[in-house]
Amino acid sequence: MKRNEELNKLAQIQEWDFIIIGGGASGLGSALDATSRGFKTLLLESHDFAKATSSRSTKLVHGGVRYLAQGDVGLVKEALKERGLLAHNAAHIVKNQSFIIPNYTWWGGIYYKIGLSIYDFLAGKLSLGKTQYISKSKTIEKLPTIEQKNLASGVVYQDGQFDDARLAINLSQTIIEKGGSAINYLKVVNLLKNDSNKVIGVIAEDQFSKKQYQIRAKVVINATGVFTNDILNMNNPKHGKFVVPSQGIHLVLDKSFLKSDEAIMIPKTSDGRVLFVVPWHDRALVGTTDTLLDNPSFEPHALESEIKFVLETARQYLSKKPTREDVKSVFAGLRPLAAPKDEGKNTKEVSRSHKVITSDTGLVSIIGGKWTTYRKMAEDTIDKAIQVHNMKSVPSNTERLSIHGNVKPEEVDRSNHLYVYGSDIPEIQSLQKSNPKYSEKIHPEHPYTVAEVIWAIRHEMAETVEDVLARRVRLLFLDARAAIDCAHKIASIIAEERQLPQEWADEQEKEFIELAKGYLLTPYSPNTNLN
Repeated sequence: MKRNEELNKLAQIQEWDFIIIGGGASGLGSALDATSRGFKTLLLESHDFAKATSSRSTKLVHGGVRYLAQGDVGLVKEALKERGLLAHNAAHIVKNQSFIIPNYTWWGGIYYKIGLSIYDFLAGKLSLGKTQYISKSKTIEKLPTIEQKNLASGVVYQDGQFDDARLAINLSQTIIEKGGSAINYLKVVNLLKNDSNKVIGVIAEDQFSKKQYQIRAKVVINATGVFTNDILNMNNPKHGKFVVPSQGIHLVLDKSFLKSDEAIMIPKTSDGRVLFVVPWHDRALVGTTDTLLDNPSFEPHALESEIKFVLETARQYLSKKPTREDVKSVFAGLRPLAAPKDEGKNTKEVSRSHKVITSDTGLVSIIGGKWTTYRKMAEDTIDKAIQVHNMKSVPSNTERLSIHGNVKPEEVDRSNHLYVYGSDIPEIQSLQKSNPKYSEKIHPEHPYTVAEVIWAIRHEMAETVEDVLARRVRLLFLDARAAIDCAHKIASIIAEERQLPQEWADEQEKEFIELAKGYLLTPYSPNTNLN
């Protein structure tokens, strides 16, 4: 997967069948669905793949327990099916994760056991395991850092967990391998229309060279998530508001706050929401919130009230009480909620189901949804586009389409941090052996090596320091200070690989450090112990 090779395709193809705008979950899914049906498909992303919402999730592939409580059985059933399919199609990234609900009332265990047994039943043959009621002592044994005061029992259920940004990169690779094209940092700045006011393509600008391309297509799909309204505005300034952004934040703590391979699910916080404490890449991920915002941003920041809420709630349920100083990284993401008719509706009550809408100009937009159901969202989107544009009817074949990197579940060794690369592991290990420098760690406290950085640059379209440290090795999300410490080294490696001047590396380092400071809750001090 090389960006210059993908850019060259723009001159070779006069008209695409589909142009997909947006390189997040819905865009990547739609592009893969269209490509696998045999359509000439081009995906355009204005930043890096999964730069926004799709790298900032709670890392869960789930049916949505709280949607079941809200009575949205259809959404839960669909999501549980998709969870099972994704676990089969990307076994190297998706894992079966045990969750424990700690109960502090005598009736809690019975209530959640019954509710989650329905959850299991809805999953059918794709169930990940049966829900179990466990005693107080067993709960403490499984969760040694749980708050024990007034603890009555626990309920264990199974759900899915994954690495969101890595799945996005693998989807990009799969699209290209199947004959489609996916290009990051190529921003759609306008839509092309014919004399009948029908959309016939886009004008896109390379964010590095500033070169503009006029690219034609039979169908243009708007899959830009929280930025859907921006593309709709290009199409028709009077379109109205179809998407509202809701912010969710996550705090990343040292694993000592969890000391377990089990995750904690707190089903009802003080404001009626759900909070998770999830083991992720040897850290404890705590979140999330649900805060309605007016305007979307590619780099949203956690509000002080959200930080306070997550810390206070975590302290209620953990025996080791986290403070601001314990937070390794804080990140915020925006959910693209389908705008409710009632503008005052609370976001925790807005369904995560998706909608496909079509404009008079022929523009097709996919709104709402979540990572778990990305494949079904994509299928529905392409089905609708085929129908509206009277294209050749070809059924979707992504239900059992293996995603780049996929291996048999029994072949996944999660004790090796390289497991997320799946079938690419041997090549990365070979790269590590090819040069002594490549086997060096990029930071002494983390397992990531220079070989992974080289791999990201050569084979995963990583163009900037942020691409590498945020979405290829995830260090920015796991330990923002360590990521800042690595910035100089990563910038130098990219500059050497791409034959770019020192000035470029200096500017990249400076830009990344400024961005990464937004992931810290306490001031940054340089690590003088690094080489």
